Amino acid sequence: MAIKLYGWSSSTPCLAVALILHEKQVPFEWVDVDLPKKEQRCPEYLAKINPFGMVPAIDDDGFVMHESRAIARYLDEKYPDQGTQLFPKDLRQRAIVDQATWGEWFHFFQTSGNMCCQAMSAKCVLFAIDVKDIEERKKRLLATLDTYEGVLAKQRYIAGDELTIADLVHIPGSSRLLEEVGVNLGEGRPNVQRWLDELLSRQTWQKTKLMFKDHVPKLN
Repeated sequence: MAIKLYGWSSSTPCLAVALILHEKQVPFEWVDVDLPKKEQRCPEYLAKINPFGMVPAIDDDGFVMHESRAIARYLDEKYPDQGTQLFPKDLRQRAIVDQATWGEWFHFFQTSGNMCCQAMSAKCVLFAIDVKDIEERKKRLLATLDTYEGVLAKQRYIAGDELTIADLVHIPGSSRLLEEVGVNLGEGRPNVQRWLDELLSRQTWQKTKLMFKDHVPKLN
């Protein structure tokens, strides 16, 4: 039985889990959860899928779990010899990957995710962009990228010289920032640009994007 992935296709973490499933070469069924209609807050979803009323979540033959990073670790351990290895075997290398992955959450996603949400909402005429807030978040994001530039000058990927989950979780947000907000993260940062060019050209990401190419978010 294929894994069910519960999500909303305008959610960056949901896109990340879809990407990870493709990286691990695991077939899955997409179950659309309409967040604007608050389907994630319905009693059945709260009782059976995620009591916090959020996405993404997976159902693997009755085993249900949520949180994108926890899902990634579960999939990597369940399919250790299949597809891309997301986490290293070595304890210290794995700790560095965890460090970089959580660093992405705090230093990258918290700013980029909000910028994408504001841009999408404004496009759907739900509310106007808070220009001051966007500029402040962009300033913090660019500072993070300056740090990344230094890191990537010394190594091929964000957590070392091997591709890991720490790189993959950056892909959906980086793609959305470029396409929806018009922010080129690699501008003036050759090492970041080299890293992003490699990540965004991955077949697994192109396959993930193709799944949702006709999706137009309706927020009102």
